[in-house]
This record gives sequence, C-alpha cells and structure tokens, in this order.
Amino acid sequence: MLSRKEIPGVVPNQQCDPYAWFSQRAWVEIDLGALSYNVQQLVQFLSPNTQLMAVVKADAYGHGAVTVAQTVIQSGASWLGVATVPEAIQLREGGIQAPILILGATHTPEQIHAIAHWKLQPTLCSPKQALVFSDTLESMNYGSPVPVHIKLDTGMSRLGTNWQQAGEFVQLVQRLPHLSIASIYSHLATADDPDPTAMEEQHKRFEEAIAQIKAMGIQPPCLHLANSAAALTNPALHYDIVRVGLAVYGLYPATHLQNAIDLKPVLQLKARVTQVKTIAAGTSVSYGHKFIAPRELRLAVVGIGYADGVPRSLSNKMQALIRGQRVSQIGTITMDQLMLDVSAIPNIQEGEVVTLLGEQGKEQISADDWAEQLNTISWEILCGFKHRLPRVAVM
Repeated sequence: MLSRKEIPGVVPNQQCDPYAWFSQRAWVEIDLGALSYNVQQLVQFLSPNTQLMAVVKADAYGHGAVTVAQTVIQSGASWLGVATVPEAIQLREGGIQAPILILGATHTPEQIHAIAHWKLQPTLCSPKQALVFSDTLESMNYGSPVPVHIKLDTGMSRLGTNWQQAGEFVQLVQRLPHLSIASIYSHLATADDPDPTAMEEQHKRFEEAIAQIKAMGIQPPCLHLANSAAALTNPALHYDIVRVGLAVYGLYPATHLQNAIDLKPVLQLKARVTQVKTIAAGTSVSYGHKFIAPRELRLAVVGIGYADGVPRSLSNKMQALIRGQRVSQIGTITMDQLMLDVSAIPNIQEGEVVTLLGEQGKEQISADDWAEQLNTISWEILCGFKHRLPRVAVM
C-alpha cells in the first residue's frame, strides 16, 4: 500500500490539488485513522473480557490486508480472521504475528503443512477432516499440538458439524494426537434481520450444544458466535470473541443498527478526468447507444471502469462527486472508462479528481448506495475492487 510520504519529490502544498503527486488514473484511498477509530469504538462497545477478531479475508474486504491487519492489531484487535491459507500466509509474510483463524475448510496435506509451519489456526468442520489433520501431522512428526477451532452448524447449512453431534465431535478431537481445541464456534445466518427470531433459535441451539459438551465433562476454552450485526445487537452473543468484518471498515450491516455505534467509512474510490468534450443534442454515448444526449452536454471521461470494480450494471444509474457536487454517469460503463455529465459545473479540467465512493464537500456516496441500486450488499461492492487499483493509505 502506497503512502504520500513514500513518493519522492513530493512537497505538500495546500494551494495545490492534494492528489497532484499521484500519477494513477484511479485508486482506492484507505483512511487508517478512521480504521483505527472504528476498532477502538468496537473494543469499547464489547462486553468486558470479550476480544475482537477483525475479519480481513478477501484482501480485507478490498482495503488491503497487510496494512489493515497491522492497523487493527495496533488499535486493539486481538485476533485476525481470514478465509484461506494463502490469505493467512500473506499476513505472516507481512510481519503479522497475531493469532490468525482460517474460517474456511482446509483438507490437503499442503494446506496442513502450511498451517503448522506458519503457526495458523484452522477450522475443523467434520470428524473426517479432524482425522485427516491428525494423521497428516503424525506423518510430519510434528511436535507441538496445532490449535484448532471446532465449527458447529446451528442453522447456516454451510460449514460445520450439526450442532446435535457437537459432543461426539469434540470428544473425538480431544482424543486425537497433535490437535488442541482452541475454541468452539458457529455462524449466524440472519443477524442483520430486524426480526431476531431465527437468530435467537441459532443462539439457543449453540447454547444447547455447549451444554451437551459440558455434560461430558469437557470445558470449552473459548466460544464465539457473533458477527458484526450480532455484536451490535445483543451483548449475550458476545461470548469470548466477536468476529467483526464490515463494521471494522466503517459500514453498518443493517440500517436499523446505524445508531448502535459511531463508525467512520474507511474506503474512498477516486479517479481522474482524462478528457472533457462538448457533445451536441442527439449524440449517442458509449457502447450500445444506451444514452442519447437530450441537449448539448459537457461530458467528462473518467479513467475507471468495470475492470476496476465499478459494476457495469450501474450504467446510467450512478452518480459521482466533482468539486463537491453530484453529477450523473451517462452511457454504458466500459472496461476502463466511464462518462459523466458535467454540464452544470463550469470549466472542468482534465486531471481533476472525481470521487465515486466517499466524501467531497458536504456530499457523500457510499457502498450502501451502490448496493441499494443493484439490489445487493455492500460487502460485494467492497470486495469487487480489483488489484490494479492502488490502495493509498492516508491518515
């Protein structure tokens, strides 16, 4: 991740465009101050003795995994969560020493070797997987037990052993050499729903599974159940750890939770105007002639497109900010470029900064706005920004 301070020859000058140093056509800006603020807010919000696991899978939801991981750990998070072994290795190679839970399934000898070598903590979802892990570690002559996290399926119907078989599964893992139970957890399917009925049923099943385990004389060392929405909804769901993804990045998992805690959006998406032109009434714009100018227009071409993560399905729907004013996108969004109607703003110049997501002046456009227009979720929007967009860290 780039930083302004790392660009040689840059002399700060408040009279100039603050991004004049930056030569890219488009970039993602990551506000590390906002990220740190969100983590501190979450840590203070949680129940006493509850630790925060910051979920940094999918390149930290498109924000840049290593820099985000460094910042959240420095700001008070105790754990990191990822989906895959390569994601975890990237963090270790980036110097991250905090405990890392791999939330996805791992089965192959190569994955298990990497987990042991990099001191990662896997999720065990089934007895078969547990046996494979133990046998593979035995073949490696691996000495120290690997901490493992047992996943129970309490209603998501995704990874995990059925909650009614929790006791048998835990007993099996306890008997296996080279494995040490670090936690037992599950995942909620409807925590963002204002109606808590289904979430409460999952919570009840999780409690019954834990009671079943304790009745066998086994004391689980650590329990976790809550994601962002559950963490903001009910302190009874906090247990020993909460796994928070979206809220770390300053977005709320549901509109009814926006007053639960103060968060600041971390990501802004910006690009530059690459050409400005005047087109006559009746002129078509972009592929398919989906937009015909109803009058003479001043058009700005902007150097960002669907190959960067701006959904093509936003064509003729989205807005952007330039000089603190909203302008409409016109024509089909192309692979590398899109067009804006800037007729209402005089003398737009090539090189000016356009904010597609984020703030300019008193105006703001969020990932939630895009998600609402596309009938999807903000998670998908954030994870869609491609690697050819540099991530630029700012404070």
